[in-house]
Amino acid sequence: MIELTQDDLHLRSFFTQDQSKLAALCNNRKIWNNVRDFLPSPYTDQNAAEFITLCQNENPQVTFAIEYKGELAGCIGLVRQSDIYRLTAEIGYWIGEPFWGKGIATQAVRLVTMYGFHHLDLVRIYSGVFEFNKASQKVLEKAGYKLEAIFEKSIIKNGVISDEFRYAKLNPSNISNDSST
Repeated sequence: MIELTQDDLHLRSFFTQDQSKLAALCNNRKIWNNVRDFLPSPYTDQNAAEFITLCQNENPQVTFAIEYKGELAGCIGLVRQSDIYRLTAEIGYWIGEPFWGKGIATQAVRLVTMYGFHHLDLVRIYSGVFEFNKASQKVLEKAGYKLEAIFEKSIIKNGVISDEFRYAKLNPSNISNDSST
C-alpha cells in the first residue's frame, strides 16, 4: 500500500469505510459537470462500493483517496497508456465541494506526478481539461504543467460542445535525446 503525505494532505488507498463519504461527495452536480461522463450521476453507495473494490485491486496502485485533515476530500489517479504511449499517463482528479479553494488539488497533483515519475518511471503525464473549468487549469499550471494544445470543439458535456485544453508535464530525469532507444 502506497501512501503519499505532505502537511495536512494524505494520499492513500481507498478503504471500504470510505463508501458513504465517497458517494456523498460524488453525488454533486458541480463535480459531475467538470469530469467525464464515466462518473455516474446520480452517484450511489453501490457506485462507490464498486469503485473502491476496483481501486483496491490495482497493481501497481494508481488511484488514491485524497484525505485532508483526516477527512476524505476527493480522488486522484493516473491512467497508464499502452503500446507506444506506455511511458505516458493521464492524470485525473476531483475535490469535494466542501474542500474547494484550499490548494488541495494542486498539492495532490504535485504528489501524484512525482509518484508517477519516480515509482512508475513515466516520462510524460498529461490531462485534458474542459475549457470552462478554469480552476482545474490553474491547478495544473501551479503544479508545473504546461498548456500544449487546445483541441477545438472536441468534447461534449451537458449537450454543449466545447474545447479541451491539454496540459502536460515531462519527467526531467527521464528525457533522452537519443531516439534510437
